[in-house]
Amino acid sequence: MTGKTRQDYMQMFSADGTVLLHPDRPEAKYRPLRAVKNFQMLMKDKEDTAAVFRIFESLPSRDFLPRIASLALSETGEGLRRTEPRLPDILDDHAALRRTPKGNLAHAYCDFMESEGLTAAGLVAESDRAGRPRFPDLVEWYINRSRDTHDLFHVLTGYGRDALGEASVLLFTHGQSPSQGHLLIGYAGAANIRKMAKGTRAPVLGAVREAHRIGKGAPPLIEQPIRQLLERPLADVRAALRIPAPVKYRECHRIWQAEGIDPYNLLAGTRPAEPELLAA
Repeated sequence: MTGKTRQDYMQMFSADGTVLLHPDRPEAKYRPLRAVKNFQMLMKDKEDTAAVFRIFESLPSRDFLPRIASLALSETGEGLRRTEPRLPDILDDHAALRRTPKGNLAHAYCDFMESEGLTAAGLVAESDRAGRPRFPDLVEWYINRSRDTHDLFHVLTGYGRDALGEASVLLFTHGQSPSQGHLLIGYAGAANIRKMAKGTRAPVLGAVREAHRIGKGAPPLIEQPIRQLLERPLADVRAALRIPAPVKYRECHRIWQAEGIDPYNLLAGTRPAEPELLAA
């Protein structure tokens, strides 16, 4: 798939006739200053998911289209599009997911989403806030599938939604689908965490480096049949995907608890943390 032009990708089609790259889709532009501006916004509010999407749009990956073509036009990709056309419909049907045996990934996913007050549809809405135009092509399918599997990464890796957990998930993701956006948010975010947690002994950089390494060693989640994974025991899925426990991340949480730092509210400085928030 290397050495191809934009025009080449506009002439590639899946078995059902969907074009890989719609001719009206704007060409991605490298805009590092826009990325930095949105990163600064994200540091002020880690819940500003729209800023995350704008960062990725501002730092396009050179191998993005080849990566999409490799999956979407393969037999695996054709099967995923046929059996899992819209992941939010599957992921937000908690009643159906809860009917699977306890201990499965489905139950762990529901527990996580319900405890955090999240939905897959909510992430779609946050993505829409970024104002990105939509096109009926395989690029759209790939972008959506990448977005919709984000919270599954949290469940599979064991990284929480604290600032370090989000940075770790993004670097895990970079290990699977490299982009400068993941690197910027992951490593610059980790540096900001160290700045906020002044004097901490927690191995913050070690934790995100560990996440990056684990992501590189795991098969891409985007290529997996999500519906089938949800029906399997969580421990078995982690073993199959070569995702070990996040040792350094948990070490950070233990140290922060001893130091009186709440990882879910680092901007508040050092103060006694809620024990239940720090459970790993």
